[in-house]
Amino acid sequence: MQVTDRGTVLAGRADTEYSSICFPGVCVTPGGRWLVTLRAAPTKQAVVPQRTLLVRSDDSGATWSDPIEPWRPPAVPGRQGRFRAGHLTALGGDRLLAVAYWVDVSDPSLPFFNEETEGLADSRVCTSLSADGGATWSEPQFVDTSPYSMPTAITGPALLLEDGEWALQFETNKTYYDPSPWHHESVLMFSADEGRTWPGHVCVAADPAGRVFYWDQRPGVLPGGRVLDLFWTFDRETAEYLNIHARLSCDHGRSWSEIWDIGVPGQPAPPVALPDGRLAMVYVDRTGPPQIKVRLTADGGRTWPEEIEAVVYGESLASQSRDKGSMQDAWAEMGRFSVGLPATAPLPDGELLVVYYAGPQTDLTDVQWARLRPG
Repeated sequence: MQVTDRGTVLAGRADTEYSSICFPGVCVTPGGRWLVTLRAAPTKQAVVPQRTLLVRSDDSGATWSDPIEPWRPPAVPGRQGRFRAGHLTALGGDRLLAVAYWVDVSDPSLPFFNEETEGLADSRVCTSLSADGGATWSEPQFVDTSPYSMPTAITGPALLLEDGEWALQFETNKTYYDPSPWHHESVLMFSADEGRTWPGHVCVAADPAGRVFYWDQRPGVLPGGRVLDLFWTFDRETAEYLNIHARLSCDHGRSWSEIWDIGVPGQPAPPVALPDGRLAMVYVDRTGPPQIKVRLTADGGRTWPEEIEAVVYGESLASQSRDKGSMQDAWAEMGRFSVGLPATAPLPDGELLVVYYAGPQTDLTDVQWARLRPG
């Protein structure tokens, strides 16, 4: 694929509350509006202040609106929450669905991740709707994720499935002071009534032994009722990342194939179906200096040939990977990344829009965009 255009959505401003601009999401409406969500904070690890913002472009990225904070975190008695991330789904016309990641920040002295227990601050999923292309939004509402009562972290936008239902994606964590072993699952929940209820759920990936973590699931909706899910895969026993793994559903996400190793190292964005039947995968390669790359597959995701790989972002930075001996080391390493989390959206002309965060150092990053043309 060829990069045909690129730019900056929002630049970090050093020594301000807008220094760390990261965790982007992207959505393109049927009318061609580009909508990007992102998180702004003074540092990447900041608990407060942090805010989830929305910016839009109506001229294919030539100009961007001023960022707005469209969602007010709902109240929980006795606790204060902030949104750590948000993602949008185009529902048709001017309708949009937002999912937002609510995090308890009542005690700003506590880090998000508890290194002693591997627990997370209380985290919940909220939804909000817009009927006017993102100009106004309904009040965010908490989603009942039962039977998952532990902290739940969204891993991307809700899916609009071919059968008309919606699917909510998240992963399970532990409560902050829970000393028991962490049982991680990547989950989809389903709604047949446009988000009023979410009665169905499926565990897409989990290791019963608790050794392999299928982190950051990235499902993509493909034609014919298929959903291909990609995973950033971590072996906690050896404290090393494995290649990206994948699972395929042929029934709108209700059942899943055996998981397989796709042979590519890194952290993926969701796969996107191209007009010619191939799939594109944008991903972060951290085997050396961090780079954003893209590969294509012509066999449904089984093989992703390296010889047709293209680099989307590849500034001359030092490697940000470190030798690791534990889960705590892995989280500390994540906290230092200054390049990552690509998100993708297909464009009406068959090209692919990519957003990601990148910068010279951990606490000074921009959200950038690139437009890719299949070759």
